[in-house]
Amino acid sequence: MAKVFITGIAGGFGRPTALALLDRGHAVAGSVRRRGGRSAETVAELEAAGAGIVEMDVTDTASTEAGVAEAIALLGGLDVLFNNAGIGSYGIQELMSPEDMGRVFDVNVTGVQRVMRAALPHLRAQGRGTVLYTSSLIGRIATPFYGTYSASKWALEAIVECYRTELSGFGIESCIIEPGAMPTAFFDGMVAPDDPHREAGYGPFAQVPAMSASGLAQLLDATPAQRPERIAEAVVALLDMPHGRKPFRTVVDHTGVGPQIERYNDVLHDVTRTVLSKFGIAQMLDLNA
Repeated sequence: MAKVFITGIAGGFGRPTALALLDRGHAVAGSVRRRGGRSAETVAELEAAGAGIVEMDVTDTASTEAGVAEAIALLGGLDVLFNNAGIGSYGIQELMSPEDMGRVFDVNVTGVQRVMRAALPHLRAQGRGTVLYTSSLIGRIATPFYGTYSASKWALEAIVECYRTELSGFGIESCIIEPGAMPTAFFDGMVAPDDPHREAGYGPFAQVPAMSASGLAQLLDATPAQRPERIAEAVVALLDMPHGRKPFRTVVDHTGVGPQIERYNDVLHDVTRTVLSKFGIAQMLDLNA
């Protein structure tokens, strides 16, 4: 059984994933920014189920390094790192301040880099490991009003493409999970613009984001299969696969969009291998090549 560290373990994807892994006999530790407040009940539930919990802020380098070290100590090692912590954003792109964009990128992009720098020396030293990442379907395409969030997930996907090749020779496999929209508390904590002066310049169009959000809520209500437990099922399935045989990208979606993203991914994977072949480095796409 694997020793798994999940960032954002109390979130909409983290909690069901942790519980599913614990039920399968894996050792699980996870991070929360604070044990108290909104996370307190979930933290208590996870600890009762057997998870180790560390306080860690992925936007702070010292906190991240200490949190990863504590998690490795709790687990007695580390086999699987699940970069799951994230923050959303929603609104007309022009209205999003540079500071708000920075907040999103600091969690979704730089935060992952902080965690990787803290964990990778351990994984490289043991010559084996699995790193999972929570991305998004709109980390592959862009849709209106999610520009900042999509940009952060596009950036994440680019970074992971590089990690995939740069870590394969160390026995470390990389897996991106791409969920569609899910009914979680994630939407409650979204970064939203606050610029009424600029918003006024958009006239009636300024009401469109709210109408679009309402339409998404109706879609999710009408699609009961689209639920966070599907992410847990995908993670369990990935960890059941042999080392080095896991797919690089896994789409998790039941709204009908998923197959289109899978088609896009298949083409990109072929293009990537062809381009890297031109430079004589396609073997870096394969584990332990």
